[in-house]
Amino acid sequence: MRDTFVRTLIDIAKDDKNVHLITGDLGFGVLKPFWEQLPDQFTNAGIAEQNMTSFAAGLALQGKAVFTYSIGNFPTLRCLEQIRNDCAYHNANVKIVCVGGGFVYGSLGMSHHATEDLAIMRALPDVTVLAPGDLVEAECATRAIYQHQGTCYLRLGRGGEKRIHEKIDDFQIGKAIKIKNGEKVVIFSTGAIFDEVVDAIQSMEEHSINPALYTFPIVKPIDRAAIEECAEQYELIVTVEEHNIIGGFGSAVSEVLAELPGPRARILKIGLDDRYSSIVGSQKYLRDVYGMSAEKIVKRIQGIFCE
Repeated sequence: MRDTFVRTLIDIAKDDKNVHLITGDLGFGVLKPFWEQLPDQFTNAGIAEQNMTSFAAGLALQGKAVFTYSIGNFPTLRCLEQIRNDCAYHNANVKIVCVGGGFVYGSLGMSHHATEDLAIMRALPDVTVLAPGDLVEAECATRAIYQHQGTCYLRLGRGGEKRIHEKIDDFQIGKAIKIKNGEKVVIFSTGAIFDEVVDAIQSMEEHSINPALYTFPIVKPIDRAAIEECAEQYELIVTVEEHNIIGGFGSAVSEVLAELPGPRARILKIGLDDRYSSIVGSQKYLRDVYGMSAEKIVKRIQGIFCE
């Protein structure tokens, strides 16, 4: 995803000299093509994310479209006050980009596990939150936040994500994307955890469970219409996120469901069960440990239908 983001941003920045990319002293192997081709539109702010964010806000308030870039929690939690006070409050045109959402940097420990970022960024007024699930969504999301005025958060994986789409004809902020129809159960996925969801569905189909599937590359504003439609059509809505189940994507869906009148689908939220990820290991290993692997997703859903 990060390579796709950089390639897309280079295309955008070549056509718009007001686009500026700031890194917090990270990502040089990936960002090198940008600074080589567009050196006047690139700044390394050093390991000083608070300064990076305030600097970005200042540039944005002078007419620039500014992208900040770092890994894990560094461009978000480390400089949350600056995002809130300098960027979001002023509706500054700053696009905060995190590479390594969830357990991408699993071997570096909990300080690098980005598992509360969606909830925290979603809580800030007027901040648009995106978590694409594949390379096509990542490209569309990058172009969408460039065109969207105001502060945005783009949460990326790292690389090697499975391809969902050949193309997306009508990518819109605030709209989910239907992948397939199904029966009784529908799975909502956000971010790079989508590859586990695909494997889980293939396994369930072999055991006569045929879930519908939507991907939600936009967490805020959430697609209320898609949720409401599925709540009437299916018995169970399952949300899957590589993130704490408190305050994140599943909570956003639950908020919509809670306001619906009459009978509706029940919800199962799959993610990190309101705890710190204190174990160290690969992304694949940690997904399984914390119940987000394809096998664990299948077991959770089968458990409900066997009640």
